[in-house]
Amino acid sequence: MKLNEIADNEGSRKKRTRVGRGIGSGKGKQSGRGGKGQTARSGVRIKGFEGGQMPLHRRLPKRGFNNIFRVELSEVNLDRLQDAIDAKKLDASATINAEALVKSGVLRRAKGGVRLLGRGELKSKVSIEVHGATKSAIEAVEKAGGSVKILAPKKDEGEAKAS
Repeated sequence: MKLNEIADNEGSRKKRTRVGRGIGSGKGKQSGRGGKGQTARSGVRIKGFEGGQMPLHRRLPKRGFNNIFRVELSEVNLDRLQDAIDAKKLDASATINAEALVKSGVLRRAKGGVRLLGRGELKSKVSIEVHGATKSAIEAVEKAGGSVKILAPKKDEGEAKAS
């Protein structure tokens, strides 16, 4: 085999169709867009239009709702905490809170607070301040000799004050 004999596999490189280059090209005149009208124009097309019939997205009933007051919590499992303590990223003697978790790299950001989940095992005695925790997580921390303090979720700045 020589360098000048090296070639791609047959059909691996397909030429781009150049539309609107004469009737002889097979994609001339209307360039494969059919006749005139809205669908032949660029940038305009009726999405979901069914010829005057009520479109599917309007025939189907609405479901559910989005709670605008929902507080998003970042979740942390016990095994992640233990790994961070073993790697000396977290100080077990100090209080572990959202800022400590972000600083150590366990969490990227705290969102509306932190929720402690019970996957894994905790060997260190730690005091943790979180905005929520599962029963199994609290039991595991207390079994290891630590304590869990549940904080109130952070209120949004724009929330109306009770008057």
